[in-house]
Amino acid sequence: MMLGFTGGVMVAASAFGLLGPAIDMSEGENFVKVMPSVIGFMLGALFLFGLDKIMPHLHINFKNPEGPKTTWHRTTLLVMAITLHNIPEGLAVGIVFGAAMEDLTMINSAMIIALGIGIQNFPEGFAVAMPLRREGVSRRKSFWYGQLSAIVEPIAGVLGAWAVTSFEPLLPYGLAFAAGAMIYVVVEEVIPETQRDKHSDVAVLGFMAGFVLMMALDVGLG
Repeated sequence: MMLGFTGGVMVAASAFGLLGPAIDMSEGENFVKVMPSVIGFMLGALFLFGLDKIMPHLHINFKNPEGPKTTWHRTTLLVMAITLHNIPEGLAVGIVFGAAMEDLTMINSAMIIALGIGIQNFPEGFAVAMPLRREGVSRRKSFWYGQLSAIVEPIAGVLGAWAVTSFEPLLPYGLAFAAGAMIYVVVEEVIPETQRDKHSDVAVLGFMAGFVLMMALDVGLG
């Protein structure tokens, strides 16, 4: 349920908070107007595709690790999988705040994205700590591993903000890039993780709840 909730928030944030503004701020009409978003979206997906291939990790509810062969412990591989989730989330927050620095009309979107990602970090932390506890890791270590998996978010956020503020024409590409990275994570990582056991229906309900919450925040606060 918690992983599903995380996926729902990420999809809604990508659609309402990133892709919509990216298209709005692009110049031209018809296909010309949408091309920066198309290019940025695909580049974001390819970026996560590359990380997925070079970073050893183990999906929750999966038996076999992905990426290069490694002797890392199973708990480390589980943490690495959640770390992959957090990279596009940090990028999304950083890029949208970078956009707000260039265009003050984006400040509401930036606050909403930050709030939504912050909310979903709570269940995401549970989602990494609980499997670690199930693997026999102590409560304290499970808690701290859950925190450490998110350390990449502020790093990715600073990099994303720096990129779009240093190269203003990249703004629509950057917003779409973050959206593509998040959607890739949801489809390739989050959804398969929620559909590997008997609680798949609960995961779907969690996804719907996360999507609705993020959509309501975007409309209600935007």
